[in-house]
Amino acid sequence: MHFLFLKLGWRSLLRDLRAGELRLLIVAVTLAVAALTAVGFFADRLKGGLQRDAGRLLGGDAVVRSDGVTPAAFIAKARALGLQSVSTVTFPTMGRTRDEEGGQAKLVAFKGVPEGYPLRGAMKVSDSLDGAGQDTRDIPAPGTAWADASLLDALGLQLGQTLLMGESSFKLTRIIVQEPDRGAGFISFSPRVMVNQADVAATGLIQPASRTNYRFAVAGDDKAVKAYVKWASDEIKKPAEQSGIRGVRLESLESGSPEMRQTLDRAEKFLNLVALLAALLSAVAVAIVARGFAAKHLDDCAMLRVLGQSQRTIALAYGFEFALAGLGASALGVLVGFAVHYGFVVLLAGLVETALPAPTFWPVAFGMGMGLTLLLAFGLPPVLQLAQVPPLRVIRRDVGNLKPASMAVLGVGVTGFAALLLAASSDLKLGLIAVGGFLGAVLVFALASYAAIKLLRVSVNEATAPRWLMLATRQLSARPVYAVVQTSALAVGLLALMLLVLLRTDLISSWRKATPPDAPNRFVINVQPEQGDAFQQALRDGGIKKFDWYPMIRGRLVAVNGKAVTPDDFEDDRARRLVDREFNLSNSAVMPTHNQLTGGRWTAGEKDAISVEEGLAKTLGLKLGDALRFDIGGQLSEAKITSLRKVDWSSMRVNFFVMYPVAQLPADVPVSFISAFRAPEPALAVNGQPRLQSFDNTLVKAFPNITNVDMSSTLAQVQRVLDQVIRAVEFLFGFTLAAGVVVLFAAITATREERAREFAIMRAVGARASLLRQVQRAELAGVGLLAGFLASLVALAVGWGLARFVFDFSWTGSWTVPVFGSLAGAALALAAGWWGLRSVLNTPVVETLRKAT
Repeated sequence: MHFLFLKLGWRSLLRDLRAGELRLLIVAVTLAVAALTAVGFFADRLKGGLQRDAGRLLGGDAVVRSDGVTPAAFIAKARALGLQSVSTVTFPTMGRTRDEEGGQAKLVAFKGVPEGYPLRGAMKVSDSLDGAGQDTRDIPAPGTAWADASLLDALGLQLGQTLLMGESSFKLTRIIVQEPDRGAGFISFSPRVMVNQADVAATGLIQPASRTNYRFAVAGDDKAVKAYVKWASDEIKKPAEQSGIRGVRLESLESGSPEMRQTLDRAEKFLNLVALLAALLSAVAVAIVARGFAAKHLDDCAMLRVLGQSQRTIALAYGFEFALAGLGASALGVLVGFAVHYGFVVLLAGLVETALPAPTFWPVAFGMGMGLTLLLAFGLPPVLQLAQVPPLRVIRRDVGNLKPASMAVLGVGVTGFAALLLAASSDLKLGLIAVGGFLGAVLVFALASYAAIKLLRVSVNEATAPRWLMLATRQLSARPVYAVVQTSALAVGLLALMLLVLLRTDLISSWRKATPPDAPNRFVINVQPEQGDAFQQALRDGGIKKFDWYPMIRGRLVAVNGKAVTPDDFEDDRARRLVDREFNLSNSAVMPTHNQLTGGRWTAGEKDAISVEEGLAKTLGLKLGDALRFDIGGQLSEAKITSLRKVDWSSMRVNFFVMYPVAQLPADVPVSFISAFRAPEPALAVNGQPRLQSFDNTLVKAFPNITNVDMSSTLAQVQRVLDQVIRAVEFLFGFTLAAGVVVLFAAITATREERAREFAIMRAVGARASLLRQVQRAELAGVGLLAGFLASLVALAVGWGLARFVFDFSWTGSWTVPVFGSLAGAALALAAGWWGLRSVLNTPVVETLRKAT
């Protein structure tokens, strides 16, 4: 007898499955688990792929980067741990052709490599300009150089010809197709030239003031690598006076391109947001359907009590039934999610260059746990009340009705579900806004709908109002709790659908605008003041009408509020690096239009004032009113922070950490200019004739001292990832749309039995079917209008919060959203109501009343 509940629960499950009473419940749980696990499986495999390929992308298992020759202690420690190691050096320099070949020059990223490079991954090189390339473990032979194809194109060179750098000449023998540890520093966007490390000294390019970058890569046993990383981290954190080292840091994938990292971060957040919306909608659907399920089983439980079953047995039986349903729905959701994640793999192909590894067991465990939590948290509380139905209900239908669920049980379940959603969001702000926004929205919807029902009751004059309106008003006001629940549930469903529409249109549009396809793809630095007018005219002559043009001053932060600052004053690695190098400063009477003011006030022409990028201020602990002193070419300049700006680094525009809000700085301040623009497309060959000289070559010939950085490949990569992720978001959109439809259907049909009974009574006393249809439509349209209006307002608020605090771009919702939201709510409510309630008016009165009694 102790296990009777297992038999009862199993029989009840089979009966309810055949009757279709668990259908919506299982669909809701399956949708939620499928959406979350689809994202989870892909994220898990992508993370595994990035971790697996980290060594290839870095050129080693760990890398120590330094501004000077790698300290001897770091080299000795690697040898002591038995690690393999190679040391490379990179720096910017000018590559040029012979005078008889035109004598053209271009900034290049010089790199000297030794035997054994790279430790991880492989170089891919080609023997022709248009070759696909093949992997190699070789390095350039002494006296030769390998270079990017863009350099040969810019200088008009062919393989086999000579490139001059410093005091040496090199024969170009191969084209670099792929370099595993290219990095993403500003100079890395210049064409690469790679030579044998034995040839570096002869060039005479490394001088005491040279801006060199040394990379010491190690590889070996995981345990030894971890020990080395820990030791190196501890050494780097020591004060410079104690360790004797400066400008040394550990390199990781996180120190890559800020543009690409921000794009990938936003991509992950967009996918997580859509999955969270599906889960939240499913929770609402489960709660509504479970309450309807419990209401239908009240009489069954009363009969079981009459036959002698205990409350404990009934509670365990229904708990067992729901546990089995949850396990089945969760397993189905995991299978669907696993199948769907292959869609992401196809749509997001290329984020990891090689095949993704198999997923771990974590997404399966998380999906099963989420499904069971969803069902037990929102489905079980009303069902457990069935055990409390008194036997007296068999003869008295007015006793034993459902009551509000136990707040303790519901509170524990909701807390657990919210915790899982926060974990799934992978971003605390995203999770709090999504989960907190929905919880707050439910409260707002309940209060607003209750107030609206009371207002409707007193505003409709029953003596003069049409009969259908009078009856619809009575229907709503007669059961305010049901009306509030129905309106709130419908509003939550519409809220998610409207957020999805905003996500698909306005938010993604704002994301595209942050890095538009026509964003600048050239950065030109080192334009001298006397060249300014001629350079800008050259851009206009080339058909370039829009371009950024700002002065650029190099300055080192030396004091804050009169107190000298050094890297040792900061614990944060980024703060130490910022203080240890020179800043790019600028000045402009007008704040850049692509920046956003977040604090203080920008006053044109204000002396001794500066504007600081808010991220830098946060990193260095700066605030409005702080006085900063910079050393600019040996001259000290002190000014107070009067404004903070927000900078979108993915915009591919000219941006500065610090700007002076004045049109001119003192004449003795050393200054050059920087420009960003989109270069015109080069003319293609026509009828076998050679193409016209590229705009880049024309510009470099006219201004040989400038540094022209081609950002085309980076911009193309950002745009490619953006397009891929938008397609993936649209792909996942279907799950949340389906969950929203389930909620709408569940909300409309939640009061189906009560409507059937009331309409049967009205039909029995002479009401015509046409009148009742008018009443039904008026009631549904009114509820839909109210729910749509409330959902629109909250969707605008939540959308603004997501854009402002999660996705980090500006967005302003349209005033038309509440209008279209209200109309859409009414239309959806009418459609779902017709589908779910169409049989109410067609069922014979006698049959309906017999069921009611």
